[in-house]
Amino acid sequence: MATLLPPPKRPKLYHGVAEPEPEPLKVSPNVVVQFVNEHDGTPIAPAVNLPANVAREGLEVLVNQLRTKDDDEHVPFAFHVALPEEATKPDAPTRIVISKSIEVDVLAHASHAFSEEDVLVVRCAPQSVFKVRPATRCSATLSGHSSPILCASFSPTGNLLATGSGDTHVRLWDLYTETPSHTLTGHTGWVLCVEWDPLERKLASGGHDGHVRLWDPKTGKPLGDAMKGHSKWVTSLAWEPIHLNPSTPRLASSSKDGTVRVWSTATRKLEYALGGHTASVNVVKWGGGGLNGHGVLYTASSDRTVRVWDARGGKQLHILKDHAHWVTTLALNTDFVLRTGPFDHTGKRPSSDEEAQALALKRYTALVSRTPELLISGSDDHTLFLWSLFASSNAEPGGGKTKPLTRLTGHQRQVSHVAFSPDGRWAASAGWDSAVRLWDCSGAGQLGKFVATLRGHVGAVYRLAWSADSRMLVSASKDATVKIWDLKTYKIKSDLPGHTDEVYCVDFVADKVVSGGRDRTVKIWKN
Repeated sequence: MATLLPPPKRPKLYHGVAEPEPEPLKVSPNVVVQFVNEHDGTPIAPAVNLPANVAREGLEVLVNQLRTKDDDEHVPFAFHVALPEEATKPDAPTRIVISKSIEVDVLAHASHAFSEEDVLVVRCAPQSVFKVRPATRCSATLSGHSSPILCASFSPTGNLLATGSGDTHVRLWDLYTETPSHTLTGHTGWVLCVEWDPLERKLASGGHDGHVRLWDPKTGKPLGDAMKGHSKWVTSLAWEPIHLNPSTPRLASSSKDGTVRVWSTATRKLEYALGGHTASVNVVKWGGGGLNGHGVLYTASSDRTVRVWDARGGKQLHILKDHAHWVTTLALNTDFVLRTGPFDHTGKRPSSDEEAQALALKRYTALVSRTPELLISGSDDHTLFLWSLFASSNAEPGGGKTKPLTRLTGHQRQVSHVAFSPDGRWAASAGWDSAVRLWDCSGAGQLGKFVATLRGHVGAVYRLAWSADSRMLVSASKDATVKIWDLKTYKIKSDLPGHTDEVYCVDFVADKVVSGGRDRTVKIWKN
């Protein structure tokens, strides 16, 4: 007797509609990928053939195995593919960041610049081994200043915060409890700048009264009397790097009177004054390299020049005359390591000055061994220039170039601030055109190549600050917001509204962001 088959199942109906056919699996194409080092463009390994749908994490594991280094530690990488010239639209990003997979990000990119037939050159940039969490909420709103807050600065370890205001006071805040710790009174005019000594032992402030004052952050007491000498207000301050002078670093102050004065902080006497600028000196920076590695002073002025001085005796080394308007902002690619001295992400404190000097020197040389000390100057002529004046840390005179490496154009209005990322690979510039522009300074091919514009602010952007891992950028603007930008997508990562008026200053240390402005409150933002 033949076997009777059971009757066929009734087809399932979903609200009267038959079940859809299962989709066939989409076959992912294979692509040939050449991984190259972002810094110098050298291949990490021969080209490999792999499926286009390998996730970004898989690419990272692969590159770590292909690297011929003997060290066992796993290095995080960021991957991107440069768009060909003909495929880039004006003002659009010039590279595609691989955040999901090659198939999703590169082959399916709107420009259709790449097909699976091409050999894809993927640039690999090593990232820091620690990650900073993005701030998402305001953890404290601290009132106390009775006038707009003009400057704010975290101490190198991020445990203390100093703010200067139009009410002539500098205030110190304790970040563990988020409460005021000291009010430093002494200035008779607005406090325009505050700077921490890189070992966190002293705090310097400069005011509209033309005085420079030193404070002890532990007690909140002044260290001696004001250092007088400037005939007009102080525009910026810079400490001597720790790897050059760990015990008594000197302090440089620039002023509206056209001079820069270098003070000995042990005796609080003037060491020397730098004349030569014919208008207000807007910024002074103390670089760690220079002739024979003794340090250099960079000054930018409203006389349209940037001047470079030997820090040992104040001899003028170069005059850079390429800008067509006031030079208002300077940044060094070593700014972050000079500012934080011996303190890195591990949070260890050096036990002696010698140990601090050794640690600071190690961090400094690790950075400049990759690219020499670079300088970016930003001006009211809407442009920036990138300079490399000392080709190596113990450069001979004439070793670097007194002509700019490149001119960075694209801002539609004056440039208000420029800042290098802590690893020195990126520079970001903010302008009165409400845009933040990102530039690649990693050393592969063309230094200072435009990467992307970060749009989102609706007012002039006044200040920028980078996270310590160089993965995020925070900007403060006239539109009363602080915004954190994600450098994978070039979009806003988190918007931090809360200020009721213009935000003048912002700083980013560890995973805390501080901002202050015209509404007279200091806000601390955390994850």
